[in-house]
Amino acid sequence: MAIALPLLTEDTAICCATMTGGVLDAAQAERIARVFKALGDPTRVRLLSLVAAGTDGEACICDLTAPVGLSQPTVSHHMSKLADAGLVTREQRGRWAYFRVVPEALESSAQALLTK
Repeated sequence: MAIALPLLTEDTAICCATMTGGVLDAAQAERIARVFKALGDPTRVRLLSLVAAGTDGEACICDLTAPVGLSQPTVSHHMSKLADAGLVTREQRGRWAYFRVVPEALESSAQALLTK
């Protein structure tokens, strides 16, 4: 037996809008989706936590390979996705890249899902 789903009405849209703290414009939705897409991979979530837990809140790419058991090029690829999403910054020091979490990016993405 099929279950009938309620149609979205203006009242429903108003009610559901509070789930995201309001109606997002296209640019906001794109930015937030990019963040959540980057965090949709468990390795990236783990890498982000490793960077956040690093000394002074940063980590060298050379220190991220062993904990996740991946090669340096693979970790670099994952870190590039996190950087593209605005979740980390990258600083080149000699031959090594250092990453730092951008707390505002995490905060704004989380806030987008909270009710006001």
